[in-house]
Amino acid sequence: MVGKCGSGTIFFSSCNLKCAFCQNYQISQLRQGRSISIQELAKCMLRLQTHGCHNINLVTPTHFIPQIVEAIAEAVKMGLSIPLVYNCGGYESVHTLKLLEDIVDIYMPDIKYSNSQIAQRYSGAKDYWMVVQAAVKEMHRQVGNLVCDERDIARRGLLIRHLVLPNGIGGSRAVLDFIATEISLDSYVNIMDQYHPSYRAQKIPELNRLIDVCEYDEVVEYARHAGLHRTSHVPSARI
Repeated sequence: MVGKCGSGTIFFSSCNLKCAFCQNYQISQLRQGRSISIQELAKCMLRLQTHGCHNINLVTPTHFIPQIVEAIAEAVKMGLSIPLVYNCGGYESVHTLKLLEDIVDIYMPDIKYSNSQIAQRYSGAKDYWMVVQAAVKEMHRQVGNLVCDERDIARRGLLIRHLVLPNGIGGSRAVLDFIATEISLDSYVNIMDQYHPSYRAQKIPELNRLIDVCEYDEVVEYARHAGLHRTSHVPSARI
């Protein structure tokens, strides 16, 4: 989703989920990074725009929303005009999302699990399934389905990601059924195949392996069966 000139990605330290298999655990769990001011964050966004990035991609932004909104306001005054991407784990408050209406252009949430007991076990979120369903519905209400320009670059809308986990742990079929029946059959769904046992997953037997081809193909085939025709692990639309 990076297009020719790339997505201007800004990672925020820490995360509101504690995923045992996080591939960015140095940032999300070990909190590596440095403190910057709101003015510096605004200037960072502008630098990315100047370098030709197609958007500003805010990764795990939830816990810094007040500071981010203030920085965006400053950056817009200085000429920021490219789309803003809210790149999150899906565990979002609807109340907070409503405050972001008309600020965020592209929502890019994960839907990690369809079972809250599993989510509690591997991500420390005992109400994940209930929360993520409400959050994704609100995101879709605000921005609708993914829309791209004439260059096939995403400009606005919802892009949902689902990482296929080994042993069916993510409950992929229920995730896809939810998207198909309660969001939109025209939803863009990035079904990801790059799971590998990072962080603490190597010490959890059911997570300590790659997924196999059959596991991934079964999820992709089920998405087609559910009527979701805009699915891929290498999206044709580019952010």
